[in-house]
Amino acid sequence: MTSAATNDAHSVPPPPPAEITYSGQYSVNPLGEVTFRKLCAQLPSVLRRIAKMSWAIDRRAVLLLLACQLITGVAAAVQLTATAKAMSPILGDDAVADRLYAALPALLVVAGASALARGSGAVSTYAERRITPRLTTATDTALVEAVCRVEAAAYAVDGFADRQEAAEMGVIRTHVMVTDAQRFMSALVRMVTASGVLSVLNPLMLPLLLLAVLPAGVGAVLTARVDYEIHYANVADRNVRGMMRWWSTTPKYGDEVRANGMTDYLLYWNRALSERVDKRTLAAAPRTLRIALLSSLVGGGLLLATWAVLAWLAVTGRIALAIAATAVLAVQTTLAALSQVVINGAAVFHTSLYLSDMQAFLDDAGERAPQRGELTVGAPVDEIRLDEVTYTYPGKDKPAVDDVSLTLRRGEILAIVGVNGSGKSTLTRLITGIYLADKGHVTWNGKDLAHVDPATVWNCIGLVPQIFAQWPLRVRENVTLGQPRSLDDAQVWEAVDAVGMREAVEDLPAALDTLLAREVFGGAELSGGQWQRLACSRALYRRPQLLILDEPTSQMDPRGEHGIFERIRTIAPDRITIVVTHRLENTRTADHIVVMEQGRITEQGVYEDLVHAGGTFAELLALSQDR
Repeated sequence: MTSAATNDAHSVPPPPPAEITYSGQYSVNPLGEVTFRKLCAQLPSVLRRIAKMSWAIDRRAVLLLLACQLITGVAAAVQLTATAKAMSPILGDDAVADRLYAALPALLVVAGASALARGSGAVSTYAERRITPRLTTATDTALVEAVCRVEAAAYAVDGFADRQEAAEMGVIRTHVMVTDAQRFMSALVRMVTASGVLSVLNPLMLPLLLLAVLPAGVGAVLTARVDYEIHYANVADRNVRGMMRWWSTTPKYGDEVRANGMTDYLLYWNRALSERVDKRTLAAAPRTLRIALLSSLVGGGLLLATWAVLAWLAVTGRIALAIAATAVLAVQTTLAALSQVVINGAAVFHTSLYLSDMQAFLDDAGERAPQRGELTVGAPVDEIRLDEVTYTYPGKDKPAVDDVSLTLRRGEILAIVGVNGSGKSTLTRLITGIYLADKGHVTWNGKDLAHVDPATVWNCIGLVPQIFAQWPLRVRENVTLGQPRSLDDAQVWEAVDAVGMREAVEDLPAALDTLLAREVFGGAELSGGQWQRLACSRALYRRPQLLILDEPTSQMDPRGEHGIFERIRTIAPDRITIVVTHRLENTRTADHIVVMEQGRITEQGVYEDLVHAGGTFAELLALSQDR
């Protein structure tokens, strides 16, 4: 390529990230039709929900919070009452020393009530900190469990990942949920107390105060509505940005990023998505400013009217000067508390919307969790049968597996071959019960998987998938997957020996105790082939009734590959074995071979017969040998 051509190629601007719209039944903004009246009506149920969640975490802390709210209210009432008593002598005609002496008892009561309120606030903070971390952990754990336990087919449902992202926000909001609720309740108690005192002083002041704070309440609801709208608009972009960021910054993919010159584009992609998110957020800023200015203007006018009425009452002698002074303090207290009630009430309601997203996701995931029946299967698994099995992924028109019938027997090795996308891996997912057939039946020892407890099925399986996890765990846990069969490591070493990994493991800094995560201090990393051997050792360690190896040696050297297949031959009589492979020479060891094309079995038989049949198997074998 010439230099000019190279420059032209580099002058082409990179393609921008796709515009993704979060849509569907869950994309409706719940705040779209919310009024201030509706907000007030729903707050009790929201508070009950938060209290119920908190009660399940720490009952004592919840009781402590409630006690603190009561103490706060009593202290506020005592402060205002004592202030009124102190004002009469202070504003009297006696000598200053006499006035102060006469007011001293009431002032001491004010100071004591103030100290009690502050102490109550400190204890409230302590109680919040007892609840919040464990509440966040509980919700986060529930979300992780829901995603892990959901039917695998749910991952292919449109919007599942975006709804999971929305649910993640619910988990994040639990950090402030209890604090917002506590502040709301505390402000509500102070407001009721101060309002009661103010009503006693002069009933005319209370409605004026309510009018003064109403614009702030309407403004808080409208602002929350805008914030939630922007949140939903940005869900999909935040989800994609998070995934891209992980792939871009994970060290094990650093070579690909650098050697392929991807850095600039990945930075551009991250910046473009961030700017798109920021653009929506910034576009909402003028709307929230207009709401804030208008509510402040109207609220300020009504507050001015409140002060004017108070001044008129004092000037005309309708209330004593001492009462007027106390009323000023009561107005200030009530107004501040009322503002906090509105602001924190809107915050609590806002948080409840994210919690509703989370709960809706958890409920939906619960419905999608395997609930297939109470039948069980166990060792030995003598026969697995597929009868006219068909499976279509959600949102797809063409079946991934189409009308497949097959019988697998204990002691046999089945090889499944075919081009990419022919349905091989989907077929293994149906055999293992990870997916349930849309049509037809998959039975283990005569029991239909649609009616069998899936945990009992999966306890009998050892799976080495084509894309396997490289868990950031110690070597030992990477083999046992946290399911040790004995207290010593003899069986772990047996599995490690079976895949020829003993020398490599012994060379690690702490052998079986070595953490396989180079990113963590003291951790180590394995090569691609070593990771694949370790994945095989996991499956062998389980001593499964059904062993499935999907391209188990694609990253191994010839010696490692030969060792794995020798081990498969050795242990085959005790189980059903399935090997999915593109290396057709490896199928020589199989007792039966099936060839898949477009979701169907088009050929089946033993190696020698298929080699000379002149079909797809023979064609693929010839192509592999011609490389």
